[in-house]
Parts: sequence; structure tokens; C-alpha cells
Amino acid sequence: MAERVVEREGVRLSVQQAGEGVPVVLLHGLTATHRHVVMGSKALERSGHRVISYDARGHGRSTPAPDRGAYGYEELGADLVAVLDALGIERAVLAGASMGAHTLLGLALRSPERAAGLVVITPGYDPAGNEDAERLARWDALADGFELGGVEGFLAAYGRPEVPEPWQGTVVKVIRQRLSEHEHPSAVADALRVVPRSRGSRWRRWSSQAAMKPTRATRRCWGRPMPPRFQVPGSSPRSRGSRRWPGRGAGCRR
Repeated sequence: MAERVVEREGVRLSVQQAGEGVPVVLLHGLTATHRHVVMGSKALERSGHRVISYDARGHGRSTPAPDRGAYGYEELGADLVAVLDALGIERAVLAGASMGAHTLLGLALRSPERAAGLVVITPGYDPAGNEDAERLARWDALADGFELGGVEGFLAAYGRPEVPEPWQGTVVKVIRQRLSEHEHPSAVADALRVVPRSRGSRWRRWSSQAAMKPTRATRRCWGRPMPPRFQVPGSSPRSRGSRRWPGRGAGCRR
């Protein structure tokens, strides 16, 4: 796997590449690194894909932001564009988990022509609870724990994993592994405070300007209202009754 550095406004992003073919960009979640999207799998490279992954600003081997508050989704989205441009990639499949999922959705709304496909895994933004004080206090506690006490401080703030007992040891092990990979723990702590508060408001404005036009006002499936269907420029709309765009009675994804 080849490594290179992409620089943007004082941040050096550590980028990894492997394989040849259709470009696929992997984006990790908060407190993770580029290793924690496909978890070491080589299936994409072996099946004819050029796989690009990188550590988000302040994470892994990437350097911290010059401004401790510059970890919001606007900055994360601009970093993604910088990586694509530096590698000469006009259009790619974007796959992301949590923070990475919301980052790629922002790019797809702003510049849909650059997204050949999207894999959205547990997107990290819920407008209904974004300002919830209890939720934000927990993120702040995790940030303080990691900044002041390292991995053990984070785990103390995290508490007992809310999973069945047989899996609790595995969760703690994974947390230890991913947190130990960061060269700049204080930067990750800054991100822990900023990302949960980031709203991505500009992306909502971008979405209204993007060339994504509804092909049908509404769809109904088994009597339930469905959201409008959108077609990305350059793509082919699915026909009625297809598996992805089922017609009435053809089955629904819940």
C-alpha cells in the first residue's frame, strides 16, 4: 500500500492507496483511522478497484488543524475534495462510516457529479438531537478523559459498554486499538468536542443548488409515503418495480 501526504491549509493528510481500477474512497469515523472502515480487508483491491483511504485531520498520522475548532463537517468535506483533486480523481465511489458517512453525503449534495456511488454506514448527524445538552456533555467528557488521561481516561469516561456481557471485552479491546493509533491525541480530543456540534448548514444550502432533480414527487409502497426519488446527473434512473426503486406492492426496505 502506497502512502502519500496531501496538504490543505496547514493540515497534512496521510493518504493510503492500493489496487487499480474504479476508485473507491474510504472515510472513517470519529476517533478511528483509515484502518477502521473495511478493517483490513483486501477484497476491493483484488476485485479491480483503486482503494484510497486517509486519516481525517488530527487523526492517525494526519496533523492537527491550526485552529482547535476547525474539525467541523465543512472542513472535513473540503479535505475530501482536496484528496480527490490531489490524486486526480474526478469521480469515485465514496464509502464512509459515522463521521465519514456524513462527510461524503455533504460532497454528494454539493457536487453530485463527483460521486459514482455512495456507501453510507451509520451517518453521524441527527438534526433532532444535535443540540441535546446531555449528549454533548457525554462527548465533552470523552474528550476530557482522552486529553487528560489518554486511552485509560477515555475508557473511564466511556463507562461500561452497553452491549451483551460476552461482547464487552471485545468493545474495550477495539477502543484501545483505535485510540492507540493516533499521533496527536489532543487533536482527537478537539475533534470529539467539535464534530458532535457540527451542523453542516452550508451543505443544506448546497443541496438546493446542486443539479439533483426529483424524478417523482412521492412514491408509495405498501401504503406508506416514501421520500422523493433523486437522480444524480449522468446516472440512469431505476425503472418502476426494480429492487432498488420498488413500485407499489413490489416490496419495501424498512
